[in-house]
Order: sequence, then structure tokens, then C-alpha cells
Amino acid sequence: MKFPAICVAALLATSASAESHEYRVLFGGDDVGGLEVETDGDSSTIVFDYKQNGRGPTIAETLKLDESGMPSSWTITGRTTFGNPVNETYACADGKADWRDATGPGSADACSFYIDQNGSPWGISLLAKALLAEPDGELAVLPGGTARIRARDSATYDGAGGTVTVTTYEITGLSTNPTHVTLDEELQLFSVASPRFAIVREGYEGADEALRAEAERYSTQRFVEIQANAARNFNGPVRIRNVRIFDPKTLAVTEARDVVVNGERIASIQQVGSTPTEGETVIDGAGGTLVPGMYEMHGHIGQDNALMNIVAGITSVRDMGNENAVLDGLIERIADGTIAGPRISRSGFIEGKSEFSAATGEIAANEQEAIDLVRWYAARGYPQVKLYNSMNPEWATAVVGEAHALGMRVAGHVPAFSTADAMIDAGFDEITHVNQLMLGWVLNEGEDTRTLFRFTAMQRFPSLDLEGELVQSTLDKMARKGVAHDPTIAIHELGLTAIDGEIPAGSVDVFDNMPIDTQRAMKQALFGTDSQAERDAYIAAFKTILETLTLMNDKGIFLVPGTDLGGSFAYHRELELFEKLGMTPAQVLRRATYDMAEYLDQDEGLGSIERGKYADFFLVPGDPTANLKEIKRIRMVVANGTVYFPSEIYPYFGIKPFVDAPQILTGPQPLED
Repeated sequence: MKFPAICVAALLATSASAESHEYRVLFGGDDVGGLEVETDGDSSTIVFDYKQNGRGPTIAETLKLDESGMPSSWTITGRTTFGNPVNETYACADGKADWRDATGPGSADACSFYIDQNGSPWGISLLAKALLAEPDGELAVLPGGTARIRARDSATYDGAGGTVTVTTYEITGLSTNPTHVTLDEELQLFSVASPRFAIVREGYEGADEALRAEAERYSTQRFVEIQANAARNFNGPVRIRNVRIFDPKTLAVTEARDVVVNGERIASIQQVGSTPTEGETVIDGAGGTLVPGMYEMHGHIGQDNALMNIVAGITSVRDMGNENAVLDGLIERIADGTIAGPRISRSGFIEGKSEFSAATGEIAANEQEAIDLVRWYAARGYPQVKLYNSMNPEWATAVVGEAHALGMRVAGHVPAFSTADAMIDAGFDEITHVNQLMLGWVLNEGEDTRTLFRFTAMQRFPSLDLEGELVQSTLDKMARKGVAHDPTIAIHELGLTAIDGEIPAGSVDVFDNMPIDTQRAMKQALFGTDSQAERDAYIAAFKTILETLTLMNDKGIFLVPGTDLGGSFAYHRELELFEKLGMTPAQVLRRATYDMAEYLDQDEGLGSIERGKYADFFLVPGDPTANLKEIKRIRMVVANGTVYFPSEIYPYFGIKPFVDAPQILTGPQPLED
């Protein structure tokens, strides 16, 4: 049978439109999963599944596009990285849009491109196509906001399918940071990459390193631009006039003073209203309070959150595990003033080899390799090592002994199939995460904490007898041996108590200032539950956690504040939770500042506002010793002598400022680049 030419062409087009697209998910170069897309005409089925460090998303999607390339129907099911159920839908019918995500239902009187909450990166590639079809490269999107696109760079890569020419595009307007997506000449997805993570077309895995380097370069360029516009370095001394000073040693706020900074150091603290010397810049503190720069003690610092920590008053971060080369580069860029960021104290991350190994840091296959890694970190000046879940607990005594012999502190998770007591006996100086500490009280022999079970098993915590011998003996041993604890309370609160569709307690004070996609993310639970009974057990578990930490504080066990959530606003919540353990606001501030400087042997130059110390501090309008929430209203941050006004920086992230900047009264012009 012979078809008319137009019919033959149509059949060929339909046949040609049935395609398979496969991608590999790479963490630090390790293959940890994949993305598979089957398209037939305007319809696609998508499977996105990877597992790193015993966790990762499992997502299935069905998607249909209209003639303009916009989603007309979309279903997304599965589970998020930490196991929260996903049941997301979108539909456009008769010119109206309806959707449901983890925040609840929504609708609009007109259809547009729907930004999924929990889908795979395939959706962002379709958004890029839609934006490129717009004359001005921008599009009002659902549930709200405007997305914009610009081309960055083109490159060619060789792989199993031959040489491919690709272009990387930057999409802004969706959340606090841009998204970068790389498409080929047919506008098909080639990759999505960050400095540590890449999803790359199968057969082109060799491009991983170059793509991640490109992502780091784009991020650097962005923050270089912000630094050039927002960082203030003045000729001559800077006088912050009429400020009270929080003194962590006395737990009190002083009378009004003038604080003079010269370069990176505090030059003097003078009587309020003292006459400025010639050439000074004078900033009006308006009777507010200066607080020493704070320490985020459980960071995994990256370029995208370095500046956000600075404007939150966090001028020092202890990094608890990272790609060593990536972190070294970040430290260099911060040190030479290329970008803004906190002072970073490094932890050498050591993991054991298993099917659940974390891709971060270095992996040891045996005890000697673990000892050799300790020596490697010590030779490079790392002050501590962090041991992780897959490490054989039988190695702990030898590994800790080597670290101590080299003058290093040891912190860490409790390795699988062991207990906090065993690690304390092995010589750990610090136990990391409150669930890691408490799991040994509720686990049965052989239960594996290298998976999400280390979170789900917390449902057993309410059954604990906190006054019983099991708990008390561990806590007494910690107190007796001086073992510190890094509980990361805020992430446990989020995981155990956050409910889909509700603003979690830690986000209430900042929610209204966030861009819409960040608000959507805030209103999604972290740990998944399949019943109200499970959620009730989690909520009760968090209550038990707070009771346990209160006991620890009462016993004098040294608790260090850190979030494992990137710091910034989450760190402010962490400090609020420390207050719930029985500390006064002044005690919490001391713990976040001077105590941490002393703990890290940095108190000679940091931790308090004194003549000769580094100029690391921030200004709030009121008295944070009376109301700790004042630390959420930061007007100015001085980090290593450079002045930042958060109200000028937050708009770069789509965030509405919380308070205005102080007035610059007199002084010379800022330094020229």
C-alpha cells in the first residue's frame, strides 16, 4: 500500500519521536544511580533513582506536553532522599491549571509552565526549552514567579555517541540560587552539574570532571560579582559609633561604646562619641548591640552557602566533611577576597568501604588505610578527623590512637553495629548527631544504621527510660571523660516534626521573606511517614531528644551548636533550641562565640570583641541577651574587617531584607578595586 507523501512524513515523524534517554548520576565521580526517560511523541515516562550514603530519591513520572512544549499533565510519585512520600500532580484543562504538591492543592485561571517540586532534572531541561522559545527568554511560571534564561558557554565532549556540542544555560527566578542545565544542539538534556554532583548522559561520563569544574566556575563568577558590589572595604579606620558590646566572658552587654576597626583587626574600643581621627569612616550603630561572629560547628560548606552564612552573623564554620580539593579551592578564594565566606576549620572525613559508603572524603578498606588517612590529614594541618558509619568499629582504637598521637581531635558518627559507649571507650573526643548517640540504647543486635534506618529507628526513642542505668551510664561516662557532643538539633526537629503543607517551627520567622520555591521546600516534610501513628512517634521522639540533651547540659556535657543544614537561618533556629535546654540567651551566645573559639584553640584572635582581635562581629538593633531572636535582625556584619550590609545582599538571593542597613555618617570613599 502506498501512502500520500504527507502521510508517510507524519508516520516517520511519529516513529522517530519514540526515543530513550539515559543518564548516570555521579557523586564525586562515583556512579550512584541513573535517570531514564522514554519519550513517545508528546508523552514521557521517567525513572530517577540514586543512592548515596545509604539514601537518595526514588521518583517515577509520567508527563505529557502540549503543542507549545508546556506540561499539560504530570504525575510524580515515589520518595524523596529521606523517604518522604511523593504524590504530585499537575493538569491543564480548558485553559485552567490545577496542581497538588507536598504543600497542598493549588490552581490558576491560566496555564503556564509548572515548576515541579519533586521531579527529576528532566523537568528543568523542558523549562529551558520553553524559555528559549520566548523572545525575551522569560516566562511567568506556576505556582508563581518569573523564570529567566541566559546562555553561558558552549563546549564539545566525546563519548559513546560521538562528539556532542553542548551549551550550558543559567535559569534564575526560581529560588535563592540559579540553576544550570546543559543541552545539546537539539535542546535535549546533556547534563545538570554542581561542584560535587553531576547527572550526565550515559556514554559521556568522562565529561563529569569538566562539567563539575564548569559549575564551580559559574558559581564563583556569581559570587565574585556580588562581592564586588556588596563588600565594603574602606580607606583608613572604620568607627562603629554608639554600640553596646556583648561580652561573652561576663555574659553581659556593656554601656555604649565606639569600636574602631583598622584593616582586619579591632584597633580600639573607646568612649562613645569620641572624636574620630582624620580619615576615619563613621558608621552609626544607633545604640544597637555588637555580637562576636558565631561558629557553625557542623557545616558542609560550599560556595553557594558561604555568603549566606556571613550575612547570618556566622563568620566561622567547622566543615565536617567535604571533597578535599573542592574545599581547598573555596578556602583559597575566601582568603584572597575573591568571594565572601567564613573562616573554615577542616575535618578530615574517613569512611569505611561498603555498599553504603558516603562519597564524601576518603574511604578506607582496612585498618591500616584508615591510619594512613589520619596521617595524611595530619600532615596537611587538619585539626581533627571525623569517622563515619561504614568504618569497621574494630579499627576505632587504633585510628583514634594515631590521631591523638598526632595532636588531632576525633569526632564522628557511631559506626554501624556499634554503640556510643564503645566509641567513647575507644577515645572519641566528640560524638556527632544526637540520634547517633541515642541509637545504641534502642537498637537490637545486627540492625544496620548505614541506611535510612538510622532515622526511622528514632521512633523507638519515646520508650527510653532516661533515668535508667542504660542512659545514665553513657551520659556519666561522657561527663567523666570530657566527651563533647554535636547534637545538630535543628535537623532532627525538621526531620521528626515537619509536616507536609505546614510551615515548620524553624522557618516561621523567615518564611514570608523567602522566594516562592524556597517557601514550597520549607513546607515539605523531611522524613517520610505512612501514617499519623508514625508521625506521632517521631514528634514524641523529638521531645525525648530535647529531654536527653537537657540532661546532658545539666551534667556538664559540652554541647556544640551546628546544623548539618547549611547554617544561616537554620543556625539561628539551632541556637533557639539550645535555649530550650535550659541555657539563657547570654549563655547560648557565649556557646556560639567564645566557647567555640576556645574549643577550637582560636580564642587568641576570635570569640570576643577586644582590642587586637580579628574584626569578626555583627550588629543587631536590640539586646540579644534579653531576646535571642534579635540575631535574626542583623543590620551589619564585619568579617575579617570587611563590612557587609545584609539588606544589600539578600535581594541577590530573592530574599526580602529583615531590617535596614546602618547609616554611614562620614568618611572617605571605599577602596577601589
